[in-house]
Amino acid sequence: MERVKIVLKSGKDQSPRRYHPWIFSGAIKKIYGTPVEGDLVEVYDNKDEFLAIGHYQPGSIAVRILSFTRVEPDIDFFRDRFRKAISYRESVGLLNDPGTNVFRLIYAEGDDLPGLIIDYYNGVAVMQTHSVGMYRLRREFASILKELLGDKITAVYDKSEGTIPHMSGISAVNEFLYGNSDPVVATENGFKFRIDWTTGQKTGFFIDQRENRKLLGEYTDGRSVLNMFGYTGGFSVYAMKNARLVHTVDSSASAIDMANENIRLNYGDDARHESFKVDAFDFLNDIKGKYDLIILDPPAFAKHQNVLANALQGYKRLNIKAIEQIKPGGIIFTFSCSQVVTKENFRKSVFAAAANTGRRVKIMHQIGQPVDHPVNIYHPESEYLKGLVIYVE
Repeated sequence: MERVKIVLKSGKDQSPRRYHPWIFSGAIKKIYGTPVEGDLVEVYDNKDEFLAIGHYQPGSIAVRILSFTRVEPDIDFFRDRFRKAISYRESVGLLNDPGTNVFRLIYAEGDDLPGLIIDYYNGVAVMQTHSVGMYRLRREFASILKELLGDKITAVYDKSEGTIPHMSGISAVNEFLYGNSDPVVATENGFKFRIDWTTGQKTGFFIDQRENRKLLGEYTDGRSVLNMFGYTGGFSVYAMKNARLVHTVDSSASAIDMANENIRLNYGDDARHESFKVDAFDFLNDIKGKYDLIILDPPAFAKHQNVLANALQGYKRLNIKAIEQIKPGGIIFTFSCSQVVTKENFRKSVFAAAANTGRRVKIMHQIGQPVDHPVNIYHPESEYLKGLVIYVE
């Protein structure tokens, strides 16, 4: 069967020629055929020269490109992409690290598999598809994982119910595609965490902060630590190793319960830790002089460009509260996970916050996502996590 052909407007071929993996709807001149969401389509320039092949979806991102050469994206094609992604994790020391068995195995555009995320939790692979094209292949992906990883895989769980585009009409159901497993205890840099992919956010754990949690551990000795938006207590667990006290704040009761459980897994009933179920901004209203290390790791304030200005104001307000009230000589780990917020935008928000308080502030570290979230150099949008570690005099 002949594939649907998408022809781009004159001049709109520059993006795919620079290997950017998205075709936006505004770049399309004409569609020859009637593609259904998830279908493979071929993309051509205005002079009928082949550019790429990818999955079609109605909306702003009309095509997620799988290849810029004429190939057949069959099971062998995807097996090769998976093999390369796994080999990369092996080369950076993650696949056989005795102290860490939780990491991102497939990172969408970062691994040339747009629309697909797979996280690995001590033998369980948790998959999320963000396109119908990838969702249709979920069972084949489970088979590939079992084939390539062998006894390193005990179960594959598809958690795409909340990530499939809602306009697609597909009623995705979260389910095991291979094997079965209760929540597991995974190890990260020697620390233990209970991972529940069925109830947790994303795939169950924020893997992308692994190296930043490790860095935090270098600065917590004897300090009073406040972990805002603490979720399941990742930063708190690292801080507890040598902090004087650690307080975890989150508005979700289930997150607080999981944070407390993770503290107990590593330290038993340790009185140095206390949790607070409360709104973060409310909690920050009255903490003056109580803490000398604060972690600000909020959920994405902006998921779309049209709310960027409001998001930047939100980051500014949040950082003002922390900078104003932290003890002299205090350290703040502050983050944005909003894809539409650039490193420069975020830095300007923190700069504006510091200037507003009038306190002297130094940047100690500029940090981001770890090696298992590789940034595709042709796709700057895959660099979503950015952070600063600042010292407040």
